[in-house]
Amino acid sequence: MPAPRYTVSDVMTHTVVAIGREASYKEIVELMHEWKVSAVPVLEGEGRVVGVVSEADLLPKEEFRRTEPALPEQLEEASKAGAVLAEELMSSPAITVHPDAPVAEAARIMARKHVKRLPVVNALGMLEGVVGRGDLLKVFLRPDEELEEEIRQTVLTDLAPAVTLEFAVQDGVVTLRGPLRDRALVPLLARAIRAVEGVVDVRMELGSTEGTEGREGREGTAGGIAA
Repeated sequence: MPAPRYTVSDVMTHTVVAIGREASYKEIVELMHEWKVSAVPVLEGEGRVVGVVSEADLLPKEEFRRTEPALPEQLEEASKAGAVLAEELMSSPAITVHPDAPVAEAARIMARKHVKRLPVVNALGMLEGVVGRGDLLKVFLRPDEELEEEIRQTVLTDLAPAVTLEFAVQDGVVTLRGPLRDRALVPLLARAIRAVEGVVDVRMELGSTEGTEGREGREGTAGGIAA
């Protein structure tokens, strides 16, 4: 299976707005509005990330302006309603990612932690950039020709001569056609192609091979096997 081609450093935003612990509530809101971001990292010293202030950290001031928390799980949120400085508002420790992490790892962290942006830090915890959901989608901007070349060089070449299929890529969707004697290779082949950054989907239209006319031939005529 090919190694991840794209890492966080390939797609992250290098120009980042950040704040210190003493940044005021209003200053944070103004920066978010000006830079059109939903969260800002909080730094100390020479740039070490110690936390993140997000829109979710700021909203309790409005949410609990006239009401008290009705549920126990709202107590922590309500405690931020009276906060006025970044160090009181921030979520800490910050959820971060390293620049050499695969793009897929950043996507998993965002999904698991329910965050939209991640500070990108080096081994010392120093800020190097920020990666957001939109940045992770950049891999799907790769041209079809580039995807074809990578699949040819890193997937089909490795599986030859066991696999001699024709394939085409259109709008990121890879379609493979031709005979495949060993059907046990189908899931392996599908996983390997999906591992190529920028592939949207894999479709297989596998016909019959010599001595295997029955089931395989019917599947190929019916439009292939779902990978």
